[in-house]
Amino acid sequence: MALIDKVPGDLKLYIGGMFTLRRREALQQANITHVLSVLRLPLDQNLFSPFQHMTVEVDDTEDENLLEHFPLTNKFIQEGLDSGGGVLVHCAMGKSRSATCVIAYLMQKHNISPAEALAHVRQARSLCEPNEGFMAQLELYGKMQTPENVEGTPAYQRWAYQREVELSRACGQAPEAEKIRFEDEHITDRDVSFELRCRKCRRPLATSQYIIPHGASAATNDQAKVQEKPTTRSATSCAHYFLDPLSWMRPELEQGKLDGRLECPKCHTNVGKYAWQGMQCSCSGWILPGISLAKGRVDEVRRASVADIRRPPAVLSSRLNL
Repeated sequence: MALIDKVPGDLKLYIGGMFTLRRREALQQANITHVLSVLRLPLDQNLFSPFQHMTVEVDDTEDENLLEHFPLTNKFIQEGLDSGGGVLVHCAMGKSRSATCVIAYLMQKHNISPAEALAHVRQARSLCEPNEGFMAQLELYGKMQTPENVEGTPAYQRWAYQREVELSRACGQAPEAEKIRFEDEHITDRDVSFELRCRKCRRPLATSQYIIPHGASAATNDQAKVQEKPTTRSATSCAHYFLDPLSWMRPELEQGKLDGRLECPKCHTNVGKYAWQGMQCSCSGWILPGISLAKGRVDEVRRASVADIRRPPAVLSSRLNL
């Protein structure tokens, strides 16, 4: 059995735990020049001489954000390989954190899925098993197409916002104002099939692209979670439309209250409510966070199609119920 585990292939990429660093002869034989440490334990700096060394201080917990470090760890690994030497990636046991970083590198290098990369790494070190939180981050990293700038990606920003909401919920408080993501300030180019208008003054309040689908089977009180982005209208049996935070809600949502009412910014009519700790719809679905417009206070107005635009104004007005 090899003293240090080499990832199969032509790359001089190795994975291990803390004890691997004490196998100096084996490290020398492998021509290790770069060492990536992925752990928060106090480290004996004497172990890293004469290597190029980088540390990512993270715990092996499911709520730890390792995703934000992938661009830097990938760059460090690539620079080490480009120098002609070998690269060792290690954590405490060589099981979760180090495996996650190696998998992220292989995904970007070879354009493969997390499952494929994990299977490849396990050929060298069978005990490798990223925790569930890290695997979810790797899945998201793949969906994002392994970008060089993770934090500038809308998918990452939304994921980070969802994490903040979950953390705030666990603490029983509203998210910090600067961490609330107002979706219409970031994404405006999705297909829009209809908009929601205040029933009293007709002021547009939201469009279909910002509606969050939900249902009784989507989540429960014990398994509350932020839902995926919408593609269709919410169930007709529901009494509410659940939405992403939108910029017109800013004055209310940034007050730091755990829950409250939403008023139309034009006529100040009560059109909905919000609850950062989550809200149960009349259909029994549970949504976190719960930001809703009451169906009895707004009208759903279909956006005009190209064919509608060509119709006489009287016909168009009739079809839109204006």
